[in-house]
Amino acid sequence: MTIQNWTFLIVGLTFALYVGIAISARAKSTGDFYVAGKGVPPLANGMATAADWMSAASFLGMAGLISFLGYDGSVYLMGWTGGYVLLAVLLAPYLRKFGKFTVPDFIGDRYESSTARRVAVFCAIFISFTYVAGQMRGVGVVFSRFLEVSVEKGVLIGMVIVFIYAVLGGMKGITWTQVAQYCILIFAFLVPAIFISIQLTGNPIPQLGFGSRLHGEVGQTIASGAPWLLETVNQLHDELGFKPYTDGSKSLLDVCCITLALMVGTAGLPHVIVRFYTVPRVKDARTSAFWALLFIAILYTAAPAVAAFARANLIHTVEGARYAPAETVSTQDPTDKQLPEWFRTWEKTGLIAWIDKDGDGRVRYREGAAFGAFQGSSKPAFSDQRGPSGERMVLNPPNDGPNELYVDRDIMVLANPEIAGLPAWVIGLVAAGALAAALSTAAGLLLVVSTSISHDLLKRGFMPNISERGELIAARTAAAVAVVIAGIMGIYPPGFVAQVVAFAFGLAASSFFPAIVMGIFSKRMNRLGAVSGMVAGILFTTCYIIWFKFIDTAPDAASRWWFGISPEGIGSLGMLLNFAVALGIRRFGAPPSQATRDLVEHIRIPGD
Repeated sequence: MTIQNWTFLIVGLTFALYVGIAISARAKSTGDFYVAGKGVPPLANGMATAADWMSAASFLGMAGLISFLGYDGSVYLMGWTGGYVLLAVLLAPYLRKFGKFTVPDFIGDRYESSTARRVAVFCAIFISFTYVAGQMRGVGVVFSRFLEVSVEKGVLIGMVIVFIYAVLGGMKGITWTQVAQYCILIFAFLVPAIFISIQLTGNPIPQLGFGSRLHGEVGQTIASGAPWLLETVNQLHDELGFKPYTDGSKSLLDVCCITLALMVGTAGLPHVIVRFYTVPRVKDARTSAFWALLFIAILYTAAPAVAAFARANLIHTVEGARYAPAETVSTQDPTDKQLPEWFRTWEKTGLIAWIDKDGDGRVRYREGAAFGAFQGSSKPAFSDQRGPSGERMVLNPPNDGPNELYVDRDIMVLANPEIAGLPAWVIGLVAAGALAAALSTAAGLLLVVSTSISHDLLKRGFMPNISERGELIAARTAAAVAVVIAGIMGIYPPGFVAQVVAFAFGLAASSFFPAIVMGIFSKRMNRLGAVSGMVAGILFTTCYIIWFKFIDTAPDAASRWWFGISPEGIGSLGMLLNFAVALGIRRFGAPPSQATRDLVEHIRIPGD
């Protein structure tokens, strides 16, 4: 069968499974809709948490970023892994012992303030929509290639699927759907990684292949004296004018700030925290955290290997290649090669492109952007015509640099099996895995938005006498509206998948994390301090990100970053500002009541 047929078959079967689970596990009460009735076993909750956590940014974006950024991309790996450890040890057991349904529940009750609850609701919704934009973008990228539709139409298809099982099943349906999605996504990530590791290094374990010697065609034709994988990629970079793959270009301060923002942002993400409310006991929260970390580590330890494999294969197959009939390619000249079929296929999506700047008919992949800006976007615009060298015509004026190749980094994991020439069913499996990763996280995020509106704003705020049935209807209505807004943000995202998600982590780091930590470990923190800190932290971080990502976008904008800290890492400063403002303003407000101090003491004592 063709790649498209395999994709239709595998993706269709997985979608049928998701919808079937959602129907069989549909929510019948608000407890089912919000926290799955608090009856999820620890092992299943660990798998669901891993699926909720490993979004399109983990499945698609992280390996793509590492593939292009090399050493600099490791901050995402360190930050997201370390962040989950921080969450599991520092917050999860205490929040589960507190009970309730949501993070704004904790903020509102701990600080005895409806204002604090509403600020927390705003932060939860803002963070969730920023995060979900990256997931819907990932869905669109997958569909655009494998169903051969535009990214926009792909996002619409994803919206329909999420709508069905998020609105119908609530947390109960989402949890069991995420268990299935974890199995699919981890299998889909590891199968091609194992195949390619064997191809390139002869080692079936990608994590070990990452540090192994190359062999076979790639080892013979591109290594030439550099038999180790990373050594080879460094050599290729040197030859093409890139910085060495294993060298970093970011300042130590920026690396530390990005890593810290991702870590504490993880511990403040509402859609991950709420997963620990779904288990029966506090002990189960600790156990499920262990299982989740183990399941997450399987993918995260393989991601750097996948990134390096993809980078080596991309350069090997594309650099110096040309559109030409196979019979015209010289068998005597190893530098004379034909652009592979996968390139022309991905070219149709607009996610990879080539413009023959020097007129030699060959792709020249070099450091720098391949195309100039087009209507405020760095992405190329196309016509349906072909250039003299067979390339799809690009309407953007090229810049002055030597690079002729444009590659959307979000496609690296998806295109990797095709670049390596793996069987069609493997390519279809990767598409299903990418969709599972994006949809599982999107559903969890949309549930946060839904519960924040129906439970925290209506039930605990404006409509305290609403019936359970009315609350359930409100929750489903809010989820439906959230799906539509998420789709719009997926069609017009503010950056690459992993970048968009990094912004969400910065926002979570600067708003929720300090309020939750001080709420658990400080009996003296009061509502005035907590609210002031959250507002100051999220406003500062949001303004900084907007300024340097959408307003000051000049090539030298990095020279104006505060202390050299990038927008991806500014959440660290936002977090410190939150702590400072909260601790400073606290002394001007009334101290917490004795009941609240007793509550803090209670949740900090180990037990069930």
